[in-house]
Amino acid sequence: MSAMTADGKGRVPGLGGVVLCGGQSRRMGRPKAWLDFGGEPLLSRVVGRLAEVAWPIVVVAAPGQEVPALAEEVLIVRDGVEGQGPLRGIAAGLEALAPRAARAYVSATDAPFLAPAFVRRLAKLQEGVDIAVPRSEGHHHPLAAIYACSVRAEAVALLADDRRRPFFLFERVRTRIVAPEELLADAALVAADPTLQSLRNLNTPEEYRAALVDAVSQASS
Repeated sequence: MSAMTADGKGRVPGLGGVVLCGGQSRRMGRPKAWLDFGGEPLLSRVVGRLAEVAWPIVVVAAPGQEVPALAEEVLIVRDGVEGQGPLRGIAAGLEALAPRAARAYVSATDAPFLAPAFVRRLAKLQEGVDIAVPRSEGHHHPLAAIYACSVRAEAVALLADDRRRPFFLFERVRTRIVAPEELLADAALVAADPTLQSLRNLNTPEEYRAALVDAVSQASS
């Protein structure tokens, strides 16, 4: 995989990537990781985009889950504890990355419009804190956030107390809540993703079809 981003700035030193793909995709009705997007599985697309700016990459999957073929350097981790939500997957991904990265951009599988410039900007905003998490339209985006690998211990402690929401982790460590205007104070991000489509997820067949149409429109513009 390329070591350079689209803007030629390369990967962010010390930043790895975690992609969670173990969700059950109930509303979509089929595994999101395998959805075709631009001629490749959605998981492959997200991993490829993230790898432009972060390395190494860890994919957290459920036990026995089939995942699309990925570059052999991508580490696939099997989360053996089911039913604990994304915080468990975040903890598993951070544990796998910790020996080789100080922090990680954590993404969901269903983020086809993830822009490397978005990750780079968020990494800058995360400096000096443990977590930088975007908040837009009244919602936090824990699966479009950057976490210091050192917060894994706090995540595990919360899970042991059956406190599974990522927001509980935000309350326990130094967390910066990032507003859209802070993200868009960066010219490179404005050029690459002016409407913050990096935060867009696909939860239903209708959202998937709409995203395919938008992707074609973007490619032809």
